[in-house]
Amino acid sequence: MTRKLKSLLKEINDCRICEDHLPLGPRPVVQASSRAKILIVGQAPGRKVHETGIPFNDPSGDRLRDWMGINKSIFYDDSIIALLPMGFCYPGTGTSGDLPPRPECADAWREQLLSNLPKIELTLVIGQYAHKYHLGKSQKKTLTETVKTWKDYWKNGLLPLPHPSPRNNMWLRRNEWFEKDILPALKSRVLKII
Repeated sequence: MTRKLKSLLKEINDCRICEDHLPLGPRPVVQASSRAKILIVGQAPGRKVHETGIPFNDPSGDRLRDWMGINKSIFYDDSIIALLPMGFCYPGTGTSGDLPPRPECADAWREQLLSNLPKIELTLVIGQYAHKYHLGKSQKKTLTETVKTWKDYWKNGLLPLPHPSPRNNMWLRRNEWFEKDILPALKSRVLKII
């Protein structure tokens, strides 16, 4: 890890910019190394991740690792995988799940972090907030349309994904093409990279 990235991660760990909006207080959860080859962009930590400080330490993480065809030791090896959610702290719970990631996080830290990850070969862009930021105007009208046109992004090292949360079980059942078409390509690409 470069000295610059190490210093940046310490600043993030000490960040308090949206403290007043966080029901459980700040606890930034990120994983990054300048040697990482795969970037995973999620939404924001859930309650369990906030409690443990370990990213994707929940059923969503289990499903994501299964989608990628890797185990926890590879997933948590920062020389292989960087984990940078759109919001680094747990935002709290709303009426239909966790609240959106706090926008202050991306504004303050995202570009600085991305510029310190020069070896990224594949970026997994998970969920609507990550899609909006990382895909910009190339994003389609719906998450389903965006994911369905994954090959448009694939050539640029991006893969839009739905959130691996158990809340999306219905979406996965309705969109069988996801597991049939996308997951084999994802597993093959991850295997080549690692």
